Amino acid sequence: MSCGNSCNSNTTSRRGFLTSMAASAAGATAGLTLAPGVTLFSPAQARARGKGEAASSKVRWGMLVDANKCDDGCTACVDACADENGWQGEGNPATDAQWIRKVKVTDPGTGKSQSLPMMCQHCEEPPCVDVCPTGASMKRADGIVLVDKHSCIGCRYCMMACPYQARSFVHEPVSGQRTHAPRGKGTVESCTFCVHRVDEGQQPACVEACGGTKRGALTFGDLNDSESEISKKIATYPTQAIRSDLGLKPGVRYLGLDT
Repeated sequence: MSCGNSCNSNTTSRRGFLTSMAASAAGATAGLTLAPGVTLFSPAQARARGKGEAASSKVRWGMLVDANKCDDGCTACVDACADENGWQGEGNPATDAQWIRKVKVTDPGTGKSQSLPMMCQHCEEPPCVDVCPTGASMKRADGIVLVDKHSCIGCRYCMMACPYQARSFVHEPVSGQRTHAPRGKGTVESCTFCVHRVDEGQQPACVEACGGTKRGALTFGDLNDSESEISKKIATYPTQAIRSDLGLKPGVRYLGLDT
């Protein structure tokens, strides 16, 4: 069973979730100005690079999701993302933006269910970038996948190519925009790993919010740094990439999923 925008309320097979999501259809330039005071994202420096330096492949940003620590009813990560980036759903999964969403997967054999967040997986080989006719879908040298709102023509090819249903189309005029995350009707958007925060040496909003719940289900850091917390956890515990068979090499990995 595939998992769409309504997955936050639906239950599907864990094994099916890991194996059939692909069947579902549906270095970036910093500081690009859309309007006075509104930029595509902040030109600030990342903590892993020196002042004024561009994003580099020396760093590979990634996230680890510990499904064992993710509570079914908790939406702290979703709420924090919506507040930080200025998107707020109206309760209609068919048209609402969902940069991050909670999904529930159930093992049909044991009946055990797990809840986990799903967002852009920031693939090393992102299919959304491959199919974009204008270059609006792009990947920074440090692995963060973004959408350039200047170039996006709303064709939605990237949405069809994404096996994680991680992108949303903006159907209606937007309000309450954040200067670091401008939005526009007729464009596609998705999780940015809170690139404006990362470039300031901070954690993504979802990670910070999850830590505030004392659960600590989300870990963010440099996958290329063997001494980083995320790298140590991945080296210590068995983790999985969703749809690893596709060879996309996602930057998001999951811990504690039974397959």
